[in-house]
Amino acid sequence: MLSHIALKSIFTERSILLDLFLYNAIWICAIAAIAQSPLSNDPVALASACLAITFWGFGSILNSYSDFYSLAQSAGLLAQLSYTLFYPLALIAIPRSLARGRKLNPLELLDAAIFGLGISSIATALFLTRVFPQSLINLQDQFFSLLFPICDLLLLIIASIALVTHRLQMRAAILFLGIALFSMSDLLYLWLTVNGTYTFGQLTDDGWLIGIVLIASSFWLPHSKSEYDVGIHPAFLALSIFISPTLLALIALRPGIFPIYIVAPAVATLFMAFFRMSIVIRQAKNLGEEKVLARTDDITGLPNRRRLIAELATFSKTEGALLLLDLDAFKPVNDTYGHEIGNVVLQQVAQRFTRSLPTGSVLARLGGDEFGVLINGSYEETLEAAYALQATCSYPFLIEGHSIKIGVSIGHVHNDGAGELLERADAAMYEAKRSGVGVVQAQPVV
Repeated sequence: MLSHIALKSIFTERSILLDLFLYNAIWICAIAAIAQSPLSNDPVALASACLAITFWGFGSILNSYSDFYSLAQSAGLLAQLSYTLFYPLALIAIPRSLARGRKLNPLELLDAAIFGLGISSIATALFLTRVFPQSLINLQDQFFSLLFPICDLLLLIIASIALVTHRLQMRAAILFLGIALFSMSDLLYLWLTVNGTYTFGQLTDDGWLIGIVLIASSFWLPHSKSEYDVGIHPAFLALSIFISPTLLALIALRPGIFPIYIVAPAVATLFMAFFRMSIVIRQAKNLGEEKVLARTDDITGLPNRRRLIAELATFSKTEGALLLLDLDAFKPVNDTYGHEIGNVVLQQVAQRFTRSLPTGSVLARLGGDEFGVLINGSYEETLEAAYALQATCSYPFLIEGHSIKIGVSIGHVHNDGAGELLERADAAMYEAKRSGVGVVQAQPVV
């Protein structure tokens, strides 16, 4: 890189050796450097960075070659498309190169894209439309002259976020500097082109290569030891999303105030914002379903032990009782008829218990053949409910032609404010099972 800069400073005329072979050899060496970087790097980041530079380099070769030899007219479009593919791959490589194996949250990249596109819309309206006013007649050139600055700005936004996120560590700083030099070289090239002062092979062309070399060098620097992450503040996202419909409304109300192609980043911002919203809604729905499943018994569909304990934590100021129930003679059912019949018995027991309980009660399967109930009411009312639950098992269960008879032992503890409801109800339940009386009231705490 330094040799090329030094030789270009001395030999200012176009040269096949300097501007075609040596120039393109630099980015090829950068790819080799990334591929040989320490194994601690994220493999997706390495592959994305190598592919991004490869696509950019392919466009560079086509443009360099066309300045010395004649090529088909389609080669120019192919070079532009190749340059374009640099950006999505770079957007993947930047955050992952600093992630140190951490799973990348797609919302982080999506937030950065929304923010970058929103700012790009303003930049297009207030800056790019003033820089390139009808100066590029060719529609293809107009498109790419708008696309590249927007993509460069998006890269800068994401690189800036990465720099702040990783607390200005050296790797993030070098990566940011490389992206900044690459983007500024793009903008400088466009500026010189529209003003008719750009010439192929001038020293400013090395700005792209310096940026690529810095990006490659960042992969050789150590990762940050900090795991602290900084996201984009929701206020900035809201501002970015607000900008787009505002610009679209101005275009509709006052046609001609902005070029029509400003619609592209504005619409893209809104589309990505709706896409992000759909992802968040789906994640919230999945999280809610996972939360329900985590507190639901698979066999009976009742709340499980975790749910009962969570409810018990808020039960201390409620007048009511905790009942613990253990089925009698349930193990022989599994041994005689099998676990499938045993599961059906548990389901039917749950149905009988549910029907006998008053509204507002919480019935949970704690595991095995144990159930728990939180029930509101006075001491007499809750004790009456305990005897009603015992009565539900007084007649047999008819399953696949089998008449299965089981009982239930119940420990009852009224919420007297003394605490330790679970332990006291458990002791009462085991006393009921030992004595065979069916329902035992826990003794008050002395």
